[in-house]
Amino acid sequence: MNKTRTALVAIAAIAALALTGCSAQGGGTGDKPAEGGDAKTSFSDVSIIVPADPGGGWDQTGRAISKVITDEGIVGTAAVTNVGGAGGTIGLAQLANVKDPATLMVNGLVMVGAIETNGSQVRLEDTTPIARLTDEALVVVVPADSKYKTLEDLVEDIVDKGQAITVTGGSAGGADHILAGLMLEAAGLDATEIPAKLNYTPNAGGGEAVSLIIGNKVAAGISGVAEFQQHIEKGTMRALAVSGAEPVAQLPDVPTITDAGYDVVLTNWRGVIAPGGISDAERAELERIVTEMHDTGAWTTELETKGWADAFLVGDDLDAFVEESITDVTGTLKNIGLI
Repeated sequence: MNKTRTALVAIAAIAALALTGCSAQGGGTGDKPAEGGDAKTSFSDVSIIVPADPGGGWDQTGRAISKVITDEGIVGTAAVTNVGGAGGTIGLAQLANVKDPATLMVNGLVMVGAIETNGSQVRLEDTTPIARLTDEALVVVVPADSKYKTLEDLVEDIVDKGQAITVTGGSAGGADHILAGLMLEAAGLDATEIPAKLNYTPNAGGGEAVSLIIGNKVAAGISGVAEFQQHIEKGTMRALAVSGAEPVAQLPDVPTITDAGYDVVLTNWRGVIAPGGISDAERAELERIVTEMHDTGAWTTELETKGWADAFLVGDDLDAFVEESITDVTGTLKNIGLI
């Protein structure tokens, strides 16, 4: 082989190695975009932030996501970290400082309200929406030996005695708090009266609310059906009404709030967001991961087991939904005097 041909072969070999190295990039930080374009990104592992203490609906959602995407081989690992407090806004503030784009944080209706009631400096608009996943009815419960036999018994006592009757649930300004205010509004109170009448004790996680209710420390509690279902079935709580338009399959004998005499329907959606400012390719990769998860039989089983309705939404439709939800929740909080 002459020197010229030898040199050409060497150059070709070096070029091939360079191309191989480029195609092997990926993992947690994704491929670097080529100049003038956005290269495809691939995440081999993700991190999941649950902005609440263990035991509640967000925690259940985050751990269900982690289990399915790792068991199904969609990613290698999906570590879950709990960062509770202030309706998810503490976790939201932490997400604002996350540099790894391969990060998902559970969010939902609760966070939309908490941002307003807590005056959060970081807002949902500062993040990247990835998917809406589920929708769930709430349930109003009382301790098993409570004097309240119907929802009307409870609501009328709150209207009559005000702050002497304590109701517990999730974070201030969240779905549970909003539902309590809406029931009092439906009972005839106006926005100026509701804050003075409603004695609401917020919690950072479902476990705290359960302890208060079972321990007879509060008159009533509100949360997602999945969070209270086992306690209702064990007989340590009694369900008075559910907040959906129809009765739920897990509690078929429990009336809706509307059937109980109050014209209120409210369900709690949950989804996942990512850090703000990630690239289009990074968002697309996270959407791919949750879409593959959504399409598995394992995720369908999680929905059925926990009684969550499938509310899957991504892309432009999700962006429009989040914007609408922010507008609606802010208006509702003002109407019932919570902000």
